[in-house]
Amino acid sequence: MKKKNLANFMQTRTGFFILLVLLFVLKYIFAAYHDFNLGISDPYQHIIMWLSPLGTAILLLSIGFYFPKPIVSYWVMLLMDFANTCLLFANILYYREFSDFITVKTITNAGKVAPGLGKSAVSLLQPSDILLWLDLILVIALLVTHKLKIDQRSYGLLTPFTITSFGFFVLALNIFLAESSRPRLLRNTFDRAYVVKYLGLDTYTVYDGIKNEQTEQINRNANAADLNKILNFTKKNKIPANANYFGKEKGKNVIVIHLESFQQFLIGLKVNGKEVTPFLNSIYHDKHTISFDNFYHQVGIGRTSDAENMLETGTYGIADGSLFTALGGSNTFQAAPQILHEHGNYTSAVFHGNVGTFWNRDEVYKNLGYNYFFDQNYFSTDKDDKKEYGVKDKLLFAESIKYLERMQQPFYTKFITVTNHTPFSMDDQDLDPHFQTTDTSDKTINNYFETAHYLDESIREFFAYLKKSGLAKNTMVVIYGDHYGLTNSENQTLAPIVGESSDTWSSYNDTQMQRVPFMIHAPNLKGKINHEVAGEIDVLPTLMHLLGISNKHYVQFGSDLLSRQYRPWIVFRNGTIVSQKYVIIGAKGKKGLVYDRKTGKQIINFTKQEKEEIADLAKKAKQSLKYSDLLNNHNLLRFYTPKGFKPVNPNQFDYLTNFQQMEKIQNKLKKKSTALINVHHGSTTKLYKTDAPELKGRDEEITEIPESVRGNHLTEKKNKSSKNKKKAYNK
Repeated sequence: MKKKNLANFMQTRTGFFILLVLLFVLKYIFAAYHDFNLGISDPYQHIIMWLSPLGTAILLLSIGFYFPKPIVSYWVMLLMDFANTCLLFANILYYREFSDFITVKTITNAGKVAPGLGKSAVSLLQPSDILLWLDLILVIALLVTHKLKIDQRSYGLLTPFTITSFGFFVLALNIFLAESSRPRLLRNTFDRAYVVKYLGLDTYTVYDGIKNEQTEQINRNANAADLNKILNFTKKNKIPANANYFGKEKGKNVIVIHLESFQQFLIGLKVNGKEVTPFLNSIYHDKHTISFDNFYHQVGIGRTSDAENMLETGTYGIADGSLFTALGGSNTFQAAPQILHEHGNYTSAVFHGNVGTFWNRDEVYKNLGYNYFFDQNYFSTDKDDKKEYGVKDKLLFAESIKYLERMQQPFYTKFITVTNHTPFSMDDQDLDPHFQTTDTSDKTINNYFETAHYLDESIREFFAYLKKSGLAKNTMVVIYGDHYGLTNSENQTLAPIVGESSDTWSSYNDTQMQRVPFMIHAPNLKGKINHEVAGEIDVLPTLMHLLGISNKHYVQFGSDLLSRQYRPWIVFRNGTIVSQKYVIIGAKGKKGLVYDRKTGKQIINFTKQEKEEIADLAKKAKQSLKYSDLLNNHNLLRFYTPKGFKPVNPNQFDYLTNFQQMEKIQNKLKKKSTALINVHHGSTTKLYKTDAPELKGRDEEITEIPESVRGNHLTEKKNKSSKNKKKAYNK
């Protein structure tokens, strides 16, 4: 009887609607596990992912109920299901090729994308793809053969409205659950995979479309008068270079080492009688290193990407998200890679063992002018070689050499480390048996010292290679911490370890914990430790002047730290200001706090001079953030090209063929090639020594170019490695 009732129900329009919805949800879930790497890490995330396609499928298919003519109603539902399946299938093919999801901008520029994707579309197909279309084929066949009959009844408006309302309810429930698992998901998103994982492809596409339209609207409303205000502001704040340093490193290679979550208090710190970072301590105090002990990170919600943005462009991150993810794929930049290419014929590259889409890097780096981006596809795919955020640091440096040595000199390269990232977890085999961490009640703090120690060891190995290979003689190495690692909630537990009292810990101490290391190391620099207040916004103009490049005509909000006229003050993204004299903490709607920066004592009664100085700092800080936001949010640099600068053409870069491009240049230049491998008349990879246990007995990982890279089979490599990637996106 029940079977008969179910069969009868399937002959109704409602039954047909439910059948299509369930079939689509099932094939979506299949694709999510089989084709996408969404980094689902716990049962709650699985449930959210299962729910994510349901609400939008109900909404789309319910459109058919609003057509009173029965046959039209059925075919509209089928059409909606077909369109939704096409979107799913297109994303599957795109993901197999690029390990990313299709954006609305990509869809609207399909003519430009089709040649790149179309050539390999057939090779991307898999037998399992038939499952995406089988349900539609069967349903249409059942309708044609009248096994499924057209329900001729009229449903009016109440039923369609009820179904649509239920669809909105399911969608709202999905968003609520997503927000409970990942707060401020759409506002703070740093990877499209996160939106798809929590909200589904349909919602992601709508979200991306809205974001794309907002960006275009902002661009349409751009005002040349605003650009002139910004140019006047940055020009007024320009300061001359120090003649003793200008051009001191002209023509030298530049290697930037990005220390993930590394704070200044680690420098010189001992735990249980052992230095946490002995090698970095030695570099910090080296006679050829200019170090800064009052250097602050200035990141906002964009965290690591904000630090990169300031380093590369000399502008701040945006107030309400990550500039990289919100604007980086479409904005015009005047960034370090392109500046150095135009003024010194530099070749540029980034080495990072995470997925290329993280923080939208695979798009942003092209707009910054990076020639090459070596993401996790260029490194080991063994799951034991990775932690939550990519390839372990020792392996990253060791496996990068076979690519670094093929870059034409001078080069500008950036190494982004990941092991020292929250939750600061490590495999037992990677722990140093001679280093014993703290035994506090906070496991995060205990782990932090272990991962920082590991990071220190990886940099020691890399520096040893630079010396052996000869690169150290003609390379300027820049080392900086991107942002805090331990949060304010952990600071009171940390206090005794850093020589403070948890009982007297204040907002001033929290601010001081935002200091991160900044070092410039080169053989012909005279080392010193600079005590002036400085920040990440000041890095680019400082490096440009050291390399003999004037920043006079560039829009940058920082200043040369080595200039005799440098004005020591910085502003955080949240508005907090630090100067030589003051730490000014305040936000809208709250009474501000002002501390004496040197003593840490709160200032209650202000002199007239103090009031004037604080007001002046507040005005400059507000203007600096305001004009930077105006510049980036309205993409105003597309209207301005500095003298001697050529705007970037992002379409010239292809990060899937890095090795082939370098090899082609080497073959073309022949004896004129300045790549290290040609200068040495052979590979230098055997000079690299690491104690990483993962690489024991696997010398080929360091010395040999993988066939998947050499033969440009990165697509195949991505498909194989995606099955092993369990936590690539977890945060």
